[in-house]
Amino acid sequence: MVMSQINDRKQYAIETTVIHGGGQIDEATGAVNVPIYQTSTFKQDGLGKNRGYEYSRTGNPTRKVLEDLIAELEGGTAGFAFASGMAAISTVLSLYRTGDRILISRNVYGGTFRVLDKVFKNFGIEYSILGSEDPADLERSISDGVKAILLESPANPLMAVTDIAAFSEVAHRKGVQVIVDNTFMTPYLQRPLELGADIVVHSGTKYLGGHSDLVAGLVVVKDKDTADRLAFLQNAIGGILQPFDSFLLIRGIKTLSVRMDRHVENAKRLAEYLVSSPDVSKVYYPGLGSDPGYEVSRKQAKEAGAMLSFELKPGHDLNRFFESLELISLAESLGGVESLVCHPSTMTHASIPEDIRREVGITDGLIRLSPGLESADDLIRDLDNAIRGSRTA
Repeated sequence: MVMSQINDRKQYAIETTVIHGGGQIDEATGAVNVPIYQTSTFKQDGLGKNRGYEYSRTGNPTRKVLEDLIAELEGGTAGFAFASGMAAISTVLSLYRTGDRILISRNVYGGTFRVLDKVFKNFGIEYSILGSEDPADLERSISDGVKAILLESPANPLMAVTDIAAFSEVAHRKGVQVIVDNTFMTPYLQRPLELGADIVVHSGTKYLGGHSDLVAGLVVVKDKDTADRLAFLQNAIGGILQPFDSFLLIRGIKTLSVRMDRHVENAKRLAEYLVSSPDVSKVYYPGLGSDPGYEVSRKQAKEAGAMLSFELKPGHDLNRFFESLELISLAESLGGVESLVCHPSTMTHASIPEDIRREVGITDGLIRLSPGLESADDLIRDLDNAIRGSRTA
């Protein structure tokens, strides 16, 4: 049996916890890597007598180690692993009932908007979009029926930063839960539960997995009551992560700290290059001193993250820009070892109506960049060649 006692472990630095957290030593054999328990069911010793597991939808030892690991990293009561980030968010949203209203940040991921607008709205769960990252705007927006606020900070794709502690204080004063999508930052750079959030959501597909070879979602909750309710929903809805993918995600998390250090280093170099480029009109990156989210980011996170977006000045052809890239791939997703670029208005945020995209600042010229682990000099040359190749005048 795999050991998974997170509450009895000593407090180590996060660089140590990503490797040893969750209890990954196999008691039976001493294996230093958690075994893949590739089984759908478990033999029971008698009626009502099992060895901790009955059926892999309800619980699996490999997935349990992952769930304990992410709970330990985020400092929560319990963790839950799902088949995708959207399965994770959808299960969290299933905590709410007809007549409840969810407030969402204005730059929320397109998939989150879509599931609220096209699925949960059908069941009478409403949503409203916050107009800013100002806590006063949140206070004005909380009315009867508002049960939760779902934040991304930095937000996708304009990297807007929200003061999680300030928003949590306002929300809790009004009896509202705070959900934070921490995908862009990971617990290595930012720990929302420590800042006051109640629930943290991750697309494990991104930085936590880190190698663009799996799809997964993770949730961590602060209190036991919410943990019990979410455990019921995870089992009842059944969108769980499989054992092999759980193993891959555990393996990816082991190198999270060293990968994130390099991701952030490259993001800073690329942001500085883009700011200095005469062809670029705007750069969105909270690690820049000129960014409106710079001070809040410094207060609540170890670093500003590794995601950035930018816009080219008039006189550039976006199709030619994307076609001219050699190292950086045009693709959905982010957070892998390879650098990726995307066009939010036709890709990640295409499900958001055009008028809402324009209102929140997601222009047709916006480009989102996920720097990988390559040489920053090579990435800058690739961007520079593509920008020069996209000029029309």
